[in-house]
Amino acid sequence: MADLARAVGVSKSTVSRAFSRPDMLNPETVDRIAEVAARIGYRPNRAARALSTGRHGNIGMVVPDIANPFFPPLIRAGQVEADRSDFCVFLGNSDEDPEQEDRLVSHFLSQVSGLLLIASRLDEDRIRAYADLCPLVLVNRDVAGIPRILIDSGPAVAEAVRHLHSLGHERIIYVSGPPKSWSEQERRAAAKAEAERLGMSLTVVPVTKPAYETGLELAPPVLDSGATAAVAFDDITAHGLMTGLSHRGVAIPKDFSLVGCDDVLGARTNPPMTTVTTSSEEAGRCAIAMLLALIAGAVPQGTLRTISTRLVLRGTTGPAPQR
Repeated sequence: MADLARAVGVSKSTVSRAFSRPDMLNPETVDRIAEVAARIGYRPNRAARALSTGRHGNIGMVVPDIANPFFPPLIRAGQVEADRSDFCVFLGNSDEDPEQEDRLVSHFLSQVSGLLLIASRLDEDRIRAYADLCPLVLVNRDVAGIPRILIDSGPAVAEAVRHLHSLGHERIIYVSGPPKSWSEQERRAAAKAEAERLGMSLTVVPVTKPAYETGLELAPPVLDSGATAAVAFDDITAHGLMTGLSHRGVAIPKDFSLVGCDDVLGARTNPPMTTVTTSSEEAGRCAIAMLLALIAGAVPQGTLRTISTRLVLRGTTGPAPQR
């Protein structure tokens, strides 16, 4: 840093700010320092910075299922946002296991300046304990007093139930998601409340982990239920169910209507899937921005931001079949 400061003709503190808080300097100064740094091969030593300032320049991010297509766009958007502030993202996959998530967060604590927990499966007390140790932001987990980003899919799921009712469906199924998922609880409650309000029969089919294979296995019990339509917790399970029904000669939507959630596959299935679209990219950007502000002391505890959703009508819903 001293060599770079001499080469540019500025103080070491100015060089430090150019890499850690460029907003405090004249843009021309920042550009000049960056230019000379690139020429002489200077890179900030994150380990040394952490020892002297307590700031690691890293963010820990934990997701419940990295293979689920909902999460990669969120992760990528978060990484882009973090990179703008010269932060590196450490990524952990809990595989829907609260104990694994706990281990990951414990390992991250000594190496990161903040934590981002996506759809956390941890107990509320454990989340609060970690929030006392490190700046922490939640996505799709509602814990009062903890900064959080919530994708509000309940209203759109209720709209999906109304849509099926308008098509003449009287008996429907809700295919659930992981029991500890906040989104699952919101979507199931919305589906049940709207079906009850409309006088529809709704049966909840419990699912531990959403997956394509899970949807395939659900085809026989769904057919045996006598329902004419289903709303699934996510597109992945809905796609598996659609394939399973097709293997049994059930035409979608002529014989059975289907609605997914998250819109990660909707436009690419055959037929294209009616689904609730959610903006995981926006959630990732907003969550990292909120966490960086929290690290800088600019966001009060308890900040809540809600991201709205909507129902997208495609080709998997149609009039109820006459039976």
